[in-house]
Amino acid sequence: MAVTSGSCRFGLWYVRVEWRGDTVYRVQFAATGTPGDVPGPLRQFCAGRPTDLTVLDAPALHGDEAYARIYRAVRQIPYGKTATYGEIAEIARTHPRVVGQAMARNPVPLVIPCHRVIAADGIGGFSPDIAIKEELLTMEKKAVRKLQLDSGITQSETQ
Repeated sequence: MAVTSGSCRFGLWYVRVEWRGDTVYRVQFAATGTPGDVPGPLRQFCAGRPTDLTVLDAPALHGDEAYARIYRAVRQIPYGKTATYGEIAEIARTHPRVVGQAMARNPVPLVIPCHRVIAADGIGGFSPDIAIKEELLTMEKKAVRKLQLDSGITQSETQ
């Protein structure tokens, strides 16, 4: 089976995806799209629906090197939540700067939700544009808030 590529919209951006079956090889944010489909969970996520992207696999998650450990730790950050570079470094047994390097080289953003990793004193970085990270975090917080309202959970019950 050949690798498939396509894109879907996320706000003003296109999310380009290279994938086969349940394995995603590359995710990129771009100003233009490419024809073709993307995995359903990614399409749902980009449409603003809370979606479990851990159903998708990525080669970057496998192995015991530092980046793979970091990527697996980042995958554990729940939808709508964040963790600091230092918190991820502690889990992955490395340094926060190495976490930052791994996030900058993440081949599959969203599948490995690097947008959920923030600096201790601010939002941190994001390529190609910090506005995408801000929009992703805002979207997730709104979706979680809506789910809580729909289920009758109050803000004080979730803290």
